[in-house]
Amino acid sequence: MNVNESLKNALFTKEFTHNPYPVYEKLRQSDPIMKLQFPDGRHGWLISSYAEAVEALKDGRFSKDVAKAMGAEQTSVFSTNMLFSDPPDHKRLRGLVQKGFTPQRIADMRSHIQEIADNLLDAVSSQDTMNLIDEYAFKLPIIVISEILGVPAEDQDKFRVWSNSIIGASNQEMNEQVVQHMNEFIAYLRDWFAKVREQPGDDMISQLVIAENQGDRLSEQELYGVVTLMIIAGHETTVNLIGNGVLALLEHPEQRKLLQEQPERIHGAIEEMLRYNGPVEFSTSRWAAEDLEFHGVHMKKGDLVVIALNSANRDSTQFEDPDLFDITREKSHHLAFGKGIHLCLGAPLARLEGEIAINTLLRRFPDFELQGKIDELEWRPGMIVRGVKEIPISLRS
Repeated sequence: MNVNESLKNALFTKEFTHNPYPVYEKLRQSDPIMKLQFPDGRHGWLISSYAEAVEALKDGRFSKDVAKAMGAEQTSVFSTNMLFSDPPDHKRLRGLVQKGFTPQRIADMRSHIQEIADNLLDAVSSQDTMNLIDEYAFKLPIIVISEILGVPAEDQDKFRVWSNSIIGASNQEMNEQVVQHMNEFIAYLRDWFAKVREQPGDDMISQLVIAENQGDRLSEQELYGVVTLMIIAGHETTVNLIGNGVLALLEHPEQRKLLQEQPERIHGAIEEMLRYNGPVEFSTSRWAAEDLEFHGVHMKKGDLVVIALNSANRDSTQFEDPDLFDITREKSHHLAFGKGIHLCLGAPLARLEGEIAINTLLRRFPDFELQGKIDELEWRPGMIVRGVKEIPISLRS
């Protein structure tokens, strides 16, 4: 078996999910643009090196619209959004949402996000232990994005189930439970939009629905897609940023001590957490919109292209000592939030939530410890998000 076949066999295994970085290093050295079969059965190209990743993320010859690239219909009712569209539709759809995520609006949310973090930790303060993911890392961003969108508080837990199913369906075969969850979500959104049309509020969903009612730019299909993207992207990234960031601090006690002693370093710490073990493992799909050559590789129109973001973020040609977790590292141009026109719109909000969540945890429970071993934690399956299912911690030493 040659080196490339060995690497292909190592990809997407349980061992790879637990720690993909040794495989990534070999990939970058031997075949940074590798042709392979992905877990869902599709064949395509995996880009693992930084320079090529940046170029691919910005290259207009790679389309995010499968209908345009392959003449095929979108496979999901949730796919008609800015993440899966090209200009000019991309600009139109992104523009509808962008006003809700201006730097000033996000900065104005700081005190409220701090209040949410404190309330969540107040709720567990009498406990000796907690599951960091379920009781903190998930709850904080889902509360924030729900308030922005206008999701009723009593429905927030449902969105975790639905979003997990939608993410899971993007990299595995559809099963009966996933279909059921999708149908439940569509029915919920349909009823929700109908209520908002009758009595709109000042939340983002109301703004989007009103724009549609006024004959503006959203079709019903686009409304489903945009709202779904905001709900999923609005919390999934931050859940795993917080979880993976805390794990990095647990693995590197000297870095944790430095951050506790100098909490003002949190901005650099968040950037390093995003680079070191980012919350998004791979980019969403792209397709070659034409026959093309990319760094000496011939691609045919319709070829699938996926970028290994976390591999690019450990590329030694871009980052010194890339496997070293160092919160004092000079600002790096990591790709955790993508690049180009599809750069994550909610990145500033995710950064702010991560900063507040982690610094508040370190301040309120300075002696928290992991219960068990990091090697025994179960990582979530799939190609999109990178995070563990649970992080059980003791709140006091």
